[in-house]
Amino acid sequence: MQTISYEQVGAVGWLRLNRPERLNAMTIEMWEELAKLGESLGDDASIRCLVVMGEGRAFSSGIDVEHLLSGGGGNLFSEAGKGSGGAVDSPSSSRGMEDKLVSRIGDLQDAYTWLADAPYPTIAAIRGYALGGGLQLALACDLRIAARGTKLAMPEHKYGLLPDLGGTYWLPRIVGPAKAKELIFTGETIDADEALRIGLVNRLVEEADLETAATALAEKIAGQPPIAVRGSKRAVDQALVQSLGEGLRDAAVGQAECIRSADFLEAVSANLEERPPLYKNA
Repeated sequence: MQTISYEQVGAVGWLRLNRPERLNAMTIEMWEELAKLGESLGDDASIRCLVVMGEGRAFSSGIDVEHLLSGGGGNLFSEAGKGSGGAVDSPSSSRGMEDKLVSRIGDLQDAYTWLADAPYPTIAAIRGYALGGGLQLALACDLRIAARGTKLAMPEHKYGLLPDLGGTYWLPRIVGPAKAKELIFTGETIDADEALRIGLVNRLVEEADLETAATALAEKIAGQPPIAVRGSKRAVDQALVQSLGEGLRDAAVGQAECIRSADFLEAVSANLEERPPLYKNA
């Protein structure tokens, strides 16, 4: 991998964007490497929490526009439905090319969606800048910790685009539809304090303490009973589109899995014996 790095420390995975000289600005290559990493990790039971960070002084400044326009975009823009001379060949041709572009964008979205779909919790640890595609990567995670002074924005409209990497889906679920529309429509940059106030980030820490705080939260989550954590994440995510009855039914199914597990007996024993539990995800 050239644009990202990954390591697992104990039960915690660490994914780092690795283009610090460009403030971890995103390229087609980075998106493809992120998607491949997600595919390779799958539902690895040894991972109980995963942290996403950026190397250097920024989480990610968003899409590397210069890189994409200079040819780094590969065939992303060449499939925009234009024929020779820049004209659309025909309605049917245009439709076929449009579908290719939609499909290509869908492939790039895989760089983000696996973080939301992962059975284990994911945390974005943000510093410096989280803009555009960078902010959308943070939104794909379950939790977000931000360093004071971090700037966050969805400036896609500035480039004639919209947040197509999950921003229009996750942002309204986190801050509410009206606030999401305001941030997207205006492209306004907000600071970490405002992000905390509107619920965009969960915790705010000093910049020097960011990695320490992320480590502490990740290890605390990783120390919880993994079957229960996995079931809770699934139930909360599904509850957003379920009726009360459907949500309670899924919670009951998840609880039954917990009660039948050896980890449940271990949790009870550890509490009675006043010792730390040793969960085996079984």
